[in-house]
Amino acid sequence: MVCDRAGMLSHLSIRDIVLIERLDIDFASGLSVLTGETGAGKSILLDALSLALGARGDAALVRNGAAQGQVTAAFDLPPNHPVRALLRDNAIEDDGDLILRRVQTTDGRTRVFVNDQPASVSTMRAIGRSLVEIHGQHDERALVDPAAHRDLLDAFGGHVGEANHVKAAHGAWRNAQSQLEQHTAKVAAAAREGDYLRAAVAELAALDPQPGEETELSEQRAVMMRAEKLAVDIQDAEEVLSGSAAPGPQLASLLRRLQRKASEADGMLDGIVRGLDEALVSLDAAQSAVATAMRASKFDPDVLERSESRLFALRAAARKHNVQVDDLAALRDGMVADLADLDAGEGKLAALTEAAKASREAYDRAAARLSVLRTAAARQLVKAVMAELPALKLERAEFIVEISSEPDSRMAEGIDHVEFWVRTNPGTRPGPMMKVASGGELSRFLLALKVALADRGSAPTLVFDEIDTGVGGSVADAIGQRLARLSEKVQVLSVTHAPQVAARAHVHYLISKSGGKNKVSTGIAAMDRKARKEEIARMLAGATITDEARAAAERLLAENAAV
Repeated sequence: MVCDRAGMLSHLSIRDIVLIERLDIDFASGLSVLTGETGAGKSILLDALSLALGARGDAALVRNGAAQGQVTAAFDLPPNHPVRALLRDNAIEDDGDLILRRVQTTDGRTRVFVNDQPASVSTMRAIGRSLVEIHGQHDERALVDPAAHRDLLDAFGGHVGEANHVKAAHGAWRNAQSQLEQHTAKVAAAAREGDYLRAAVAELAALDPQPGEETELSEQRAVMMRAEKLAVDIQDAEEVLSGSAAPGPQLASLLRRLQRKASEADGMLDGIVRGLDEALVSLDAAQSAVATAMRASKFDPDVLERSESRLFALRAAARKHNVQVDDLAALRDGMVADLADLDAGEGKLAALTEAAKASREAYDRAAARLSVLRTAAARQLVKAVMAELPALKLERAEFIVEISSEPDSRMAEGIDHVEFWVRTNPGTRPGPMMKVASGGELSRFLLALKVALADRGSAPTLVFDEIDTGVGGSVADAIGQRLARLSEKVQVLSVTHAPQVAARAHVHYLISKSGGKNKVSTGIAAMDRKARKEEIARMLAGATITDEARAAAERLLAENAAV
């Protein structure tokens, strides 16, 4: 019975890749196997899938005669799958199925599309790593990266929460340490500039600059300077109209004489009298206006002098400190704060030192607890993997979780370096799994490890490329059993030459070549039970399929009828 998935590869579409002209495959959950004669194109299929997962492009992948090749992989993902968050982080629509499309041209260039939106190869690769793992006999396809072993161990042990707690504690410690270092540097710098700061603060405190003061003083000075210039002209007007040589008294005396004689002049003087009278009225009005203007233009020269002195002092201070006049107040406040830091620096420094120490100790405790958990989980993982090895013809081999702890290293991931090692035979030197195990051994170690991990720390789709190469019937059957068990947790695709593996598949695909001398293409088809029996018989017998081979194939299928 196949359990619910955390996502799976649902469809693969390939156009003009090597021998594949046009190919569309719908994949199911559970265990799917791909079989076919040597050279039929099984490796091409995996190369195409790798291209859609972000592998390095290559112009040689394009089918001869075509301008470009294209691979599209569709994934059925639940709404809460972590990849959807990655899509949103890259501003990519995440509704419905996830579709990865890669276009490879003959000039070596590639184009990447995620949900039909242009994307980078690095984004496609990050998505691909979260969705599919390809395991085979070649290191470049064995995605069990030593850098990820620690995370795999944490997933197996079920202490991902503790690992996240250690990561958060590490961030808190680094933040406290950063604050301590910044304040230490600030106090040291302030101490070096203490005398200068005190003198500057005293100067600016005495000056007491206010925001906007320069503008106010400038406007006040301009008004008073204009008033000073006008006052001179108004005083001249006052002297002419009201001074010792003022015309008013003379005109008034002349008017009085003419008025006395007007009655004797038979109207001859009437026009002169009226003109002089009007002139005296105008003079009185002008004198009144001059008096009003004098009062309005009156200013205190001392006020102008004080305003100018204040303005010049502010501007001189601004030039000295290389700031705008309006920034002097903020500069003063900043210097006061620096002095306060200097004066209170030792107390604050002691508090920050204590905080950094406390956060470091909290991290150390959390990392030490996590290290203990990892050691216990490592023993359980070794036990689980070792239980799988005898049936895989690795009964003399040993699986080792190598943990080296460095308490002083204080990494975000904890204090442990974790790497999966193996010893292939008693008495030999153990070493990293990827370096010590041969191709066939490595594939079986990876299978045993994946079975032990089950769906913990695994991509939702696992691809095994001919991991049964070079093994006998019992080992091949053991591999098939384990692939079937693994497929209860995740989707498993297996390229196989072993009939024992093929017989356990939920879906069996046949990869074949067709065409004539000048044109050959690769195709794929899902087989019914009758076709499966014939294909498994071919796998058992070789080129000539015998009745005995068909009977053996029937027995294999019957034994796995529940699959």
